[in-house]
Amino acid sequence: MFDLHSNQKHQSINIVTLLILFVLGSLIAITAELPYGGWVQIPLLSLAWWRLSSEVHLSRMKFFILGMAFGLGYFVAGLWWLYISLHDVGGMNVLLSCMAVFLLSAYMALYFSIASLSIRLFKISYVTGLFLAAGWVVSEYLRGEIFTGFPWMGFAEAQINGPFAPIAPFFGGLACTFFVIWTSWEIAQIKRRWLVSTIGIASVIAVSQLAGLFTFTKPFGEPISVRLIQGNFEQSLKLNPLAISQQIDFYANEIKKEAANLIIIPETAFPWPQNNLPPGLINYLQDFSNKSASNILLGLIGEVKNNSEIQYTNRAVGLSPNTAPYQYDKAHLVPFGEFIPLGFQWFVKAFHVPMSDFASGGFKQAPFNVAPKDQTPILAAITICYEDVFGGELASRIRNNTQATNLLINITNLAWFGKSQAPAQQLRLSQLRSLETGLPALRATNTGITAVLGADGRVLQILPEFTQATLSTQVQAYSGKTPYVNWGDVPILSISCLLLIWGLMRHRRF
Repeated sequence: MFDLHSNQKHQSINIVTLLILFVLGSLIAITAELPYGGWVQIPLLSLAWWRLSSEVHLSRMKFFILGMAFGLGYFVAGLWWLYISLHDVGGMNVLLSCMAVFLLSAYMALYFSIASLSIRLFKISYVTGLFLAAGWVVSEYLRGEIFTGFPWMGFAEAQINGPFAPIAPFFGGLACTFFVIWTSWEIAQIKRRWLVSTIGIASVIAVSQLAGLFTFTKPFGEPISVRLIQGNFEQSLKLNPLAISQQIDFYANEIKKEAANLIIIPETAFPWPQNNLPPGLINYLQDFSNKSASNILLGLIGEVKNNSEIQYTNRAVGLSPNTAPYQYDKAHLVPFGEFIPLGFQWFVKAFHVPMSDFASGGFKQAPFNVAPKDQTPILAAITICYEDVFGGELASRIRNNTQATNLLINITNLAWFGKSQAPAQQLRLSQLRSLETGLPALRATNTGITAVLGADGRVLQILPEFTQATLSTQVQAYSGKTPYVNWGDVPILSISCLLLIWGLMRHRRF
């Protein structure tokens, strides 16, 4: 045992406890990949709360350190694939790459640790689980907002395979997180008050499952034919002119192979600034769109004028029969990959990323009409890459759009992360977005996972990863809005803040 400030046994941190919490964090992150990972995470979390609640005699700082150990284990296991993009693809030094993954994990762990302080701050009682869950929700919300946000690897995404997925259409992923934390805390308390905790847990899970009987959106119009093209091009070839030319040719030829109501290629499938693409390429595809009555969505690099300078954008261009091209520029950019935070030029130089300071599109861009020609519009909300991580932003876009949204489309390129769990993690996030909005989703990716999702978040069709293939299918659009689209995160955040205020007032009376 070691002591940071005194030699008193009751004020020391047990290194075994640190290791146990680190391992538990890692296991909880790993179990998210299991078929029933959302169920398995809950009892594992209860072990973490049981261990932490036995250390409430420690000072707040030392308790905070224990929370950091838990969070570090969780995020190092869950985000290790960033090493692939930094070292294997970006060419960064091994030590710097490891350090970058560790520092990001440590930053993410801060939020977990702050939330865990609820156990230490509030006197343990029958309502401590509510305070812990409320603190976790507020912490997770802030993790998705501060410094542009990075809410990846929240507990909500694993609930796609867990008991609380049906809550998402009502109150969103943060509400799922609330019930995961509360339930896991109550499991840890079963020995102390087995009857009350058991009844509470069973009741909450039963109500959650009953919530799944409600639907808020319904089929709209006739199914449309869709082709999702997965090129499977290595990220390392993106800077090779010959490879770029071959990639452009591949996608152009695949698009023209067969007509469909909607044809989609991935993010930056044309990995070259739009004005530098082969002469006549866009017109060539527009002619095919006109003749075949196909809507085509292209992932490429756009260009915009910022004062007198040209800036690049991560862009989706939509081509429709005899119609001016549609354009969507990615609004929520990736720090370091797409924009450079102030003072971090040195990091980007070490990363060797070209065109890493993109311009951002607005959050009020129009949806893309993917309906067959002369039929009732079917409007698709476009997201690029990790924009579909931000459920509140997507719900806000749909809520504030003057026309109803009927479909979600995400184009992405996860070749940066090699053969890791990153594609599966983003697939679960896309599933959560479909659940929250009650809308089907199309995912067109470079190396995977290309998939069609139902309005209930289920995977309807999927392509194997790291294969060059096309997914051809029929997709049913939906209309309507879920409570989450109408209300966003306001209800669960309001409840959580009120609980924390109550907890603080209650704490002061003791």
